[in-house]
Amino acid sequence: MRDRLRQCARYERGDLADPNPVDRGKNGWKIHLITERSGLPISVGISAANAHESLALEPLVRGIPPIRSRRGPRRRRPAKVHGDKGYDYQHLRAFLCGRGIIPRIARRGIESSRRLGRHRWVVERTVSWLAGCRRLHRRYERRADHFGSFVAIAAALICYRGLTK
Repeated sequence: MRDRLRQCARYERGDLADPNPVDRGKNGWKIHLITERSGLPISVGISAANAHESLALEPLVRGIPPIRSRRGPRRRRPAKVHGDKGYDYQHLRAFLCGRGIIPRIARRGIESSRRLGRHRWVVERTVSWLAGCRRLHRRYERRADHFGSFVAIAAALICYRGLTK
């Protein structure tokens, strides 16, 4: 009986919905994304609110689809990745270099994140476009797979709007 109650409580809270350390301990998710220079999302993912951002970088980079080009072979990777100090770990730099991607990550205690502002606002703008979708902003979904699917649909709509202009 006690195990059944735990399962019900887990379902009510939703899988991947852990306490957010900056939002009074409310349960929630984080949306992680990689965008191109114009702000179109290339790869999206979600994680628990209390998970560190650096854990999401490797799955996002692995999730980049092949990009078809009119000239030359298909590209499977970006040339560079810009990131803030939360991604300054040696294993992440080695992972990116191993895939042929130049890491442009601010170093903790050495560089300020101010220089990343001109690159960072593109990602922040895309996150605000995602937050414009009411279903994502209000967090109606309890299950992580449903929420992830709606994030992917919203990213596809953003790409569609950006490519049809």
